Amino acid sequence: MASGIPIQISGLSKHFGPVTAVDDLSFTVQPGKVTGFLGPNGAGKTTTLRVLLGLERASAGTATFGGTPYSALEKPIETVGAALDANFHPGRSARNHLKVYATAAGLPTARVQAVLEQVGIADYADRRVGGYSLGMRQRLALAYTLLGDPGVFVLDEPINGLDPEGIKWIRGFLQSLAREGRTVLVSSHLLSEVQQSVDEVVIIAKGRLMKTGTLASLELDSAPRTIADSPDRPALAAALEAAGLEYTEGRNGFIVTEPDPARVGHAAFVGGVELAALHRLRSGLEESFLSLVGGGEEA
Repeated sequence: MASGIPIQISGLSKHFGPVTAVDDLSFTVQPGKVTGFLGPNGAGKTTTLRVLLGLERASAGTATFGGTPYSALEKPIETVGAALDANFHPGRSARNHLKVYATAAGLPTARVQAVLEQVGIADYADRRVGGYSLGMRQRLALAYTLLGDPGVFVLDEPINGLDPEGIKWIRGFLQSLAREGRTVLVSSHLLSEVQQSVDEVVIIAKGRLMKTGTLASLELDSAPRTIADSPDRPALAAALEAAGLEYTEGRNGFIVTEPDPARVGHAAFVGGVELAALHRLRSGLEESFLSLVGGGEEA
């Protein structure tokens, strides 16, 4: 097993013409922990990971593994296991796919059976991938990342679309990697998907860093606020703005940065707005996350 090394993102920016996908982003991912790389769709997570893995060129800044760019690693597959947009030919078996990758990397073919067993699909290894469920494809992608027994794992949305059994399995799998001293970076657009798996979080929105730290620090940083909703949200938004109240829009209404629901209710009354919900909220993890990223997903 290769030793875990830090992932270091420093002053990273990436522009696609006039569009800024990543904006002066800096953070470090340490070995021995599962770090959740979180943000809404379109926040810049996948672009950051693609730059880290040498699939895109940075406009500015660096993205390295212990100070070394991916392109300069002596044995990349034995240093970093990465799963981004994993594509497998539907007509070939999982075993054959992995044998091709192992042979190309100069790895012993015995690793193929070992990783198939490690991710729990050895009994299905000779079936065509086209007949695999989404969960089995996710496990096959993880098997690929394990081929070189690397010390660093970079996984893009590995829990997306899994059933409850698959989610439970992958949570234990990620934690076991971290306990072995490996570096594990897992992206997701939903905190709820990874909050039982991760030790640290890196939260971004619109390509910018919003917060790094532990899950506990995310909850402690939250302050009492008010949830308000109305059948006419544009009218409620106008009433809040007229009263000088700041807010973000979440799935269950407006999250207003005002701890007193009476003041929010008065603003709605003055604006002639009917309320469907009004209550004080001491934010939990999910609400804190939504507040940091602006309350919703981006295209």
